Amino acid sequence: MIKKFSLLFVSLVVIGLLAACSPSAAPGAETSRTMSVYGVGRVTIVPDMATINIGVRTESEAVADALEGNTAQANAIARVLKTMGIEEKDIQTSNFNIYPSERYDPMTGQVQGRFFVVENTVNVTVRDLTSLGEVLNAVVEAGANSIYGISFNVEDRAAAVAEARQLAIEDAKAKANDIAAAAGVELGEINFISVYEGSVPFTYYDAKGGALAVEAEVPIAAGTLSITMEANLTYSIK
Repeated sequence: MIKKFSLLFVSLVVIGLLAACSPSAAPGAETSRTMSVYGVGRVTIVPDMATINIGVRTESEAVADALEGNTAQANAIARVLKTMGIEEKDIQTSNFNIYPSERYDPMTGQVQGRFFVVENTVNVTVRDLTSLGEVLNAVVEAGANSIYGISFNVEDRAAAVAEARQLAIEDAKAKANDIAAAAGVELGEINFISVYEGSVPFTYYDAKGGALAVEAEVPIAAGTLSITMEANLTYSIK
């Protein structure tokens, strides 16, 4: 009985010591207070390059004929691009497909015949935007029958990204100061920073006149490009 009582007493002493050493039990302990803010910075620049997705689609009942016709058109487009000053490194195949398909009678829905489709798509980078409309007309005339889209960008984005990043941090700091003043608290040090690029650069352009026509140069307006950076800052509150 004495032995059991001793073990119980020792156990209670150990538990008491652990509780006394626990941070939650320490007198005057305070929970750290923080405030997180979000900032955004945008820089508008004029793009100096464009990427075009150019496609060639051919059909034939024999796969060899469909492939031969597609290769001939693709080679003709590549030759035209090179004569217009587009470097070989700026012409890159992005998609190549060969697949069977069927023709159906619109009245009965019955299969009328089978054929093969060959699709070849290349990404072309145009670094002289003044020639963009001329390039579009030339590739259509050479055999391109699909233009999937035009995206604009800048070759050197480093300076614009750095400026947008600085603006995002300054915006977050200003918001933090305003919130702290309104709440009647004093900001401490920044203990967390996260800065990242926002949405993908995006531009609007105009292509008037409907379908691409080889008789007249397609008018293209590059517009402006917006680069966005976002910042998250976390302050300690004194």
